[in-house]
Amino acid sequence: MLSALFAVVATPLLPACGNRETAKDTRIQVDGKVFGCVPDSTGPVGGGKGYSRAVMAGEHRAVSVEELIESLRVARPGEAVYIPGNVVLDFTALVFAESFVLHIPGGVTLASNRGILGSPGALLKSDAFQTSPLIRADGPGVRLTGLRIQGPDSERRLEHWKRSFSSLYKEEREGLTEHQYYYRFPVARGVYTEFDDLEIDNCEMSGWSQAAVFLSEGKGHHIHHNYIHSNQRQGLGYGVSHGTSFSLIEYNLFGWNRHSIAGTGRPPSGYIARYNVELGHSLSHNFDMHGGRDRKDGTTIAGSRIEIYNNTFLGTGRAIGIRGSPEEYARIYRNWFKAHFAPGPAVIIDWPVADTVELGENLYGTNTPAVQ
Repeated sequence: MLSALFAVVATPLLPACGNRETAKDTRIQVDGKVFGCVPDSTGPVGGGKGYSRAVMAGEHRAVSVEELIESLRVARPGEAVYIPGNVVLDFTALVFAESFVLHIPGGVTLASNRGILGSPGALLKSDAFQTSPLIRADGPGVRLTGLRIQGPDSERRLEHWKRSFSSLYKEEREGLTEHQYYYRFPVARGVYTEFDDLEIDNCEMSGWSQAAVFLSEGKGHHIHHNYIHSNQRQGLGYGVSHGTSFSLIEYNLFGWNRHSIAGTGRPPSGYIARYNVELGHSLSHNFDMHGGRDRKDGTTIAGSRIEIYNNTFLGTGRAIGIRGSPEEYARIYRNWFKAHFAPGPAVIIDWPVADTVELGENLYGTNTPAVQ
């Protein structure tokens, strides 16, 4: 049980959308151990006002779609392409007409000034449902910072899911399989890479029906200080999704995603998720790793290695789903599950956890929180 000597520390967060709720009291110290999310010196969880690594200039400057495409064509590794914060770049027509993708060369930074003097950051958007992806990192060491990256579909699409998978609508599917009908409605991805060391920081990413960020391959990815929300189509809807890739995901504010973090579970893959705040509005569990039964590959493998620690989960729904056995380990500790009162299947699945899942001390509850 919780020691009588504990401290509750208020940590105000500043999401980029004025209508979004904020989170307070994201951490507690118990007997010298800190549970929940602790912001770092770089700036607030979710980025924005106060973020210290904002980029406000570059070797190249773009205020139109044409200028941005040309700037990225000539940019060299180590250089930055800067878009002023009041600029809106709409790629909808190009996606419809040309299946357009914005290619970022390896080692190049694409930047705007989110959070500086109240700037929301430049908006890169597409309203075309088939945008997949909008941005592609074409080499290692790409950085996206200070941007708003907005997709075409922030809805849950529950009726489409029902018509795809319910036996009541078999005739309406006109001979298509369930999945064939489901994917007739195009899915959208925001950012995609197959290379190492993608960094995305101080961005707001929303409206991507499949995934705001898809890390198909590579290692060393760093996703931090972002506000990632409203990526929530039923059946998909991921904030950060992994193929065979490894990432560090920290200091992000998540909400209204079906899974804020997801993975196919195909090895080798995994992630460290730490110091994030999950607002908890979701159709499913928040942090995920698929297992062999999801892939139907005859295994129980759920990724290679996973660490989930010092996160704050505010929702009443399930927080974590590790749907099988990681090849090496999954370690879950020092998180604060504010709306839950004890470990169990309401918090984590599979339950009981697999032999390679280490469930350490975590904090449960709000009024009389307990370490279990």
